[in-house]
Amino acid sequence: MTRRKRSSPVLQKAVRRAAGMNSIDPNLDVGNGLTLAAFSSLIETMRTQENAYNSALANLDKLYSKMLQTERELGDMTEHMLMGVGTQYGKSSVEYGMAGGVPKNQRRKGLRGESPTSSSQQPSFVASVDGK
Repeated sequence: MTRRKRSSPVLQKAVRRAAGMNSIDPNLDVGNGLTLAAFSSLIETMRTQENAYNSALANLDKLYSKMLQTERELGDMTEHMLMGVGTQYGKSSVEYGMAGGVPKNQRRKGLRGESPTSSSQQPSFVASVDGK
């Protein structure tokens, strides 16, 4: 799941315009500080920032992938640790419960697919038809 890298349509448009203006005059100055050199400098600043942003996204994706891998390894080891406690002390032991397992002798016996609050486990009250 990589994040989409950013490309700026404004930057692309500015590069095209700068190329056209450069063909008019490499030292173009339209007044009020609007020069081709300043325009090119701002284009380069934007390009540098966009590259830095996209690099940061790539690094973030790499960190995220590493984190997910470590999380999978941790989940596997957690399961193996509990199985080890169950093997060493028994699945009905207090130690197994302390490690986070449910001891065999404390497990609910129920039908598969039946929720714990199903109608067969709830008390039923029968109302009298004649109101007595």
